[in-house]
Amino acid sequence: MGVIDIYNTVSLSLIKPNTNIRQFGNSQRPIYSIEGNPRRFITMASSTIPVGQVSKGKQQLTGDSFIRPHLRKLSPYQPILPFEVLSAKLGRKPEDIIKLDANENPYGPPPEVLEALGSLKFLYIYPDPESRQLRTALAEDSGLESEYILVGCGCDELIDLIMRCVLDPGDKIVDCPPTFTMYEFDAGVNAAEVINVPRNSDFSLNVELIADVVEQEKPKCIFLTSPNNPDGSIISDEVLLKILDMPILVVLDEAYIEFSGIESKMKWVKKYDNLIVLRTFSKRAGLAGIRVGYGAFPLSIIEYLWRAKQPYNVSVAGEVAACSALQNPTYLEEVKEALVKERDRLFKLLNEVLFLKPYPSYSNFILCEVTSGVDAKKLKDDLAQMGVMVRHYNKKELKGYIRVTAGKPEQTDILMECLKRLY
Repeated sequence: MGVIDIYNTVSLSLIKPNTNIRQFGNSQRPIYSIEGNPRRFITMASSTIPVGQVSKGKQQLTGDSFIRPHLRKLSPYQPILPFEVLSAKLGRKPEDIIKLDANENPYGPPPEVLEALGSLKFLYIYPDPESRQLRTALAEDSGLESEYILVGCGCDELIDLIMRCVLDPGDKIVDCPPTFTMYEFDAGVNAAEVINVPRNSDFSLNVELIADVVEQEKPKCIFLTSPNNPDGSIISDEVLLKILDMPILVVLDEAYIEFSGIESKMKWVKKYDNLIVLRTFSKRAGLAGIRVGYGAFPLSIIEYLWRAKQPYNVSVAGEVAACSALQNPTYLEEVKEALVKERDRLFKLLNEVLFLKPYPSYSNFILCEVTSGVDAKKLKDDLAQMGVMVRHYNKKELKGYIRVTAGKPEQTDILMECLKRLY
């Protein structure tokens, strides 16, 4: 790839690179010779479009003809509906909706965050492209030096950035469904192939099959979530080490690690050059609406992500909110303990429902198999009509399941009352 500079409007055509033309300066770009030709061309990056073809109307152009072919076939990601849309759809005020469908933290951020956001100055100035204050605060919080840390507009941005830096079109990734569907979605955006290695019936990883796929298909990277979304299971150190021993880049998503009681693997990136660890402020600090995520990267990888990332990807509000949240670790710990306690209570209550089979979880949600002939989609819809939102999936392997976020005790009480009224 290269850049072609054209300085005048004479009739031109592009021919092969000419090594006899002198090159001025230190540019490493390809050099092309330009010759006159009765047929004019417009040259842009790597494509050439005959001008006559456009101006004379010989070819009918439509907007989608400019879109990359693989994106025309891409199915859009299906996000959770926000309060405002739910309110209009259900005919209820937002505060009357029990939202247990997106694993959000109902307690919200520490009070310092709202105070800091309310007193923001210099909003007309671009944010720090390196998020220095936040990375310094994260280094203190995690015990990992800031040079290993990169911040993004949510972990979703970092997932896409990793793929853009690592994958060429046609490269392969390993996905282990059921899991966070953003990995499959972003792979599609980046024209990568997805090799699915389904989890075992207890949602544990099929390590032997992963090893076979890595050996035979030569995928570039594998995306793992611990605790896994949607079932809340964790990956043991033994299993993770086996996968790290394979010739593949391992991206470990720890969005829910705070609720597991297990220490983050962020520091492992100093030892394993094929490990990336992702974290977020959405669950831990109640900042899902602000969009701040971060990752720990080996130095041999992070250099290239710095080059490729958008310069102002984290807003002033995002950095200030995240830094303010980290200033109150007591609040963060108390909220985490409250959600873990409520998760355990929720599990016991759901286990008493005859048509639900809840799975033990290390996260802030519980996956339930819907049994006894009850339709999971209808159950989700019936609860929504009563103002209680839970998650149901269209994926084949999860059609008979719902996922319930651990909320406040009073939210759990309303959910259980609705379940009793329905069946």
